[in-house]
Amino acid sequence: MMSTIGDVAKRAGVSRMTVSRVINNSSYISPETRERVLQAIAELGYIPNTLARSLRFKQTKTIALVLADITNPFFTTITRGVEDTASEQGFSVMFCNTDESQSEELGYLNVLLQRQVDGVLLVPASHTLESISFVQDRGTPVVLLDRHIANARVDSVRGDSEQGAYEAVCYLLELGHRRIALVNGPPTISTAVDRAAGYRRALLEAGLGGSAERIYYGEFTSEGGYRTAKRALAVKPLPTALFAANNFIALGAYQAIRELGLRVPEDISIVAFDDLPLTMEPFLTVVAQPAYEIGQRATELLLARLAGEGPTEPQEIVLPTHMIIRRSSGPPPADQA
Repeated sequence: MMSTIGDVAKRAGVSRMTVSRVINNSSYISPETRERVLQAIAELGYIPNTLARSLRFKQTKTIALVLADITNPFFTTITRGVEDTASEQGFSVMFCNTDESQSEELGYLNVLLQRQVDGVLLVPASHTLESISFVQDRGTPVVLLDRHIANARVDSVRGDSEQGAYEAVCYLLELGHRRIALVNGPPTISTAVDRAAGYRRALLEAGLGGSAERIYYGEFTSEGGYRTAKRALAVKPLPTALFAANNFIALGAYQAIRELGLRVPEDISIVAFDDLPLTMEPFLTVVAQPAYEIGQRATELLLARLAGEGPTEPQEIVLPTHMIIRRSSGPPPADQA
């Protein structure tokens, strides 16, 4: 049985008019009230009946891209790949930024389905099936980008995080590093899990057991990288290299290193996942992902589904990464090797 606007109002403890205003964004609602209403909408799976019916037979030539952090150059490049590919086939793109919040994600997805988007490209904020099921249960195709979720029957396109992390750590081991700290994102996000797996595999193959592991979980932001790197750098003996699980983490880690009066790479090396199109001294050694191609391939998959031309089974496309060696990495100090 479908939920009603009255059900949403009761769940959120507000009036029907307030729910309507949040849905239509028609007047000022306090952030706290808006959050309660959006959460109630997400929990109940509420979509206005007239719009739900129209989803069955209308096509708006609009798709949605729901991102984790639009300020990250990696996701900006993905966005360009999505937009270019969609535009070539006469589709426009709506963009939403979740800041890695699942409640924000569910709220946006509800609004997007009300707007009758034809399909959704999603960078999931968690490892659960909730958001995917929310979209699929309403008959809307969805494709995951950058991340994967276990047991999800859904198309996905991502870079090979595990292999990329493995190659990065192998490179540091070849330079002579043995105390390598992984400054990671949240353990609930697949990219963090995969990069930890690649890190562990490289250490094990080098004959370094679990006691050599230095994995620190935090957030995929520069602030998170700074805080997590401070934890890694508080352990003695100091690591001789940091492997940052994304580019923003690397920026925060670099700040933490500089505050300790250490030099990169003379005292400590940094290798990061994902490139940064900005000037930074020393330049970062990175594991680069084909961000534009991820956006392009995911959009092609989604549009094929909309045209009824997609394959029967869900497709998992994993694209290779490549390393770019720059000045942020070098051998460990002679007295630390």
